[in-house]
Amino acid sequence: MKGFVVASLLSMSPAIAQAAPVESFVEAPGPQGPLKGTMLAPEAKAAPVVLILPGSGPTDRDGNSRLGIRASTYRLLAEGLAARGIASVRIDKRGLGGSAGAVADGNAVTMEDYATDAKAWVQTIRARTGAPCVWRLGHSEGGTIALEAAQSATDICGLVLVSAPGRPLGEALRAQLHAGLSDASLLRQADSAIDTLEAGRKVDVSGMPPAIRSLFDPRVQGYLIDAMAIDPARLAAAYKGPVLIVQGARDIQVSVADAQALRQAHPAAKLVLLPDANHVLKAVADDTRSANVATYADPSLPLAPGVVDAIAGFVTAR
Repeated sequence: MKGFVVASLLSMSPAIAQAAPVESFVEAPGPQGPLKGTMLAPEAKAAPVVLILPGSGPTDRDGNSRLGIRASTYRLLAEGLAARGIASVRIDKRGLGGSAGAVADGNAVTMEDYATDAKAWVQTIRARTGAPCVWRLGHSEGGTIALEAAQSATDICGLVLVSAPGRPLGEALRAQLHAGLSDASLLRQADSAIDTLEAGRKVDVSGMPPAIRSLFDPRVQGYLIDAMAIDPARLAAAYKGPVLIVQGARDIQVSVADAQALRQAHPAAKLVLLPDANHVLKAVADDTRSANVATYADPSLPLAPGVVDAIAGFVTAR
């Protein structure tokens, strides 16, 4: 299939030796205060720049979360790209971490709000670096935000969609729950809650078991209703610029079918499948869930082979 590359066939040529990259802290304008992030850039002038948009929940600029995720995926990705002569900016979302003061309530957000922030970051990066355009790399839900923000943009070089859903959030959440839960009663309640949110109505969680209640926290139900109305494949079909889709075959949150749906919606996209990579882009040796989940809490593990090569190769070729 044209545009399809299996990771084992990727060029694994060694990176050209680079001087130590320069790290600096950057700010973009937010609604009530600054949005904050970290730039890691090679010393070379006129380096391409990648804006890394984080995934769902309280995920910070390094790719970590108070929910037990300590894989440092975005920091490792930034370091890998810098070694290949590519600058990056990784960010804290509005209401989180360094960007806590950007809004009064970090839960009272929409996908459009995050897309607005992505546009502000692109403008800030261009003003700071002089780059004519900026690549948007969205990981997980960040991929949907990248697509949303790209619809009317002229200042982006292209999109890199990493472990990004290819279907609406409600469908993806159902699939994750049915793969991870065996209790039929819990699944019925979760399915009913998702149906209600998809219909634009909020859910009463007062009698909901703790095992699923946190998924439907009343504080984030407005955001869930908004996010469930968005179809990433439709957004991909409407975008006309360059697209790279990177998907791990051992991802237990986003499937290869999601990547293929994005590829079908945007036939000119390049799809790279990484046979051993999981959702946080770490290598997993087998299909056991415990081995997969263990990598989420281990920042000492490097990124899976092929991740940086795929992204750097796509960016530098353009």
